[in-house]
Amino acid sequence: MRVLLFSGKGGVGKTSVAAATGIRLARMGKKTLVMSVDPAHSLSDSFDLDGDLFHGQTADPFQVSDRLYIQEVNIQKEIKRHWREIASYVVAVLRTTGISDVEAEELAILPGMEELSAMMYVNQYRKDERYDVVILDCAPTAESMRFVSMPTTLDWYMKHVFPFQRTLLKAVRPIANRVSPVELPTDQYFANVKELFGKLEGIGELLEDPRATSVRLVTNPEKMVLRETQRAFVYFSLHGLTVDWVIANRVLPGEVSDHYFSEWRRTQAEILAEMDSYFSPVKVKRAPLFTNEVLGQERLEQLADVLYGDAEDPSRPENLERPYSFQKVNGRYEVRLNLPFASKGDVGLFKKGDELVVEIGSLRRHIGLPTSMAALSPTRARLENRILTVEMKEVAP
Repeated sequence: MRVLLFSGKGGVGKTSVAAATGIRLARMGKKTLVMSVDPAHSLSDSFDLDGDLFHGQTADPFQVSDRLYIQEVNIQKEIKRHWREIASYVVAVLRTTGISDVEAEELAILPGMEELSAMMYVNQYRKDERYDVVILDCAPTAESMRFVSMPTTLDWYMKHVFPFQRTLLKAVRPIANRVSPVELPTDQYFANVKELFGKLEGIGELLEDPRATSVRLVTNPEKMVLRETQRAFVYFSLHGLTVDWVIANRVLPGEVSDHYFSEWRRTQAEILAEMDSYFSPVKVKRAPLFTNEVLGQERLEQLADVLYGDAEDPSRPENLERPYSFQKVNGRYEVRLNLPFASKGDVGLFKKGDELVVEIGSLRRHIGLPTSMAALSPTRARLENRILTVEMKEVAP
């Protein structure tokens, strides 16, 4: 099963791109699910489904056409299915503060519940071999980062904190509950946590395997949007996921020649050139600004035709190697770049803001740095086995 994860700044059109991709794959004969992980779901709206007629049905896979299904994770239903013990305990604690039952139930929806529920579905569909492709229409960039970092965070918690916490509370609970204004969580609460974690087993490896999972970043040719896309590219790489396409959406088409848009055209051309340079060798696809809102299957098919032409298979991985990775070895920070076509020679390194710029001959690569490395400077580099390793250190002023 292939997983395609579409992410980007809010409002760039990633839901439309994800839906159009699903339509194309279903037309190619692949059983496809498009799943919305964004709490502000707009997937059914993208297909122009009647909100009243289909209300609640998309909480489970809902067939919209031959071999194409959509799903919008409904947190209220997920609490009843998966989070009952955890939510009940949180509600009980909140009630002791004096807030109303309704407020307590709203506040018991903890950050991450929706994303974890989506991960459990993806993992189950993979085990059941239910779909050929699952497309994830993710929340805006910051929430997407939380989504992909959860498997690592949970794995650490379950291995290092959970056993100790469960054992300790089991020992002190009878005494503590006599004096504490709030009862400590029961062992059923911890059993619920353990059960949920079991349903996520293997999801981290799935997301980090470029043969199984590809990230597609959707952006607009605007400076502020591009900066967030660059940061997303860095952090997906940092978390071990492979970005193999960047999709520049709503590009002014060539036939728009009105003087009013001349400045827009100029700035878009500059931003698109910067995208090509920054994300190389990752392909930057372009989708035009249409004359009307991309809404409903007919217009989504038009978007798919523009993105993928007559025969391109969107599920095929474009890149099986991450362009770069970040390491800390023996206290030294390193940036490692895959440069399969570079030969040994003069390597130029310099910082530009929070970017590392690498030059080898005519090849130039811009690399956004994570926060922990943004203040460091390149000191030396070595090219071995097609990998350029750049050492980063703090340089005294």
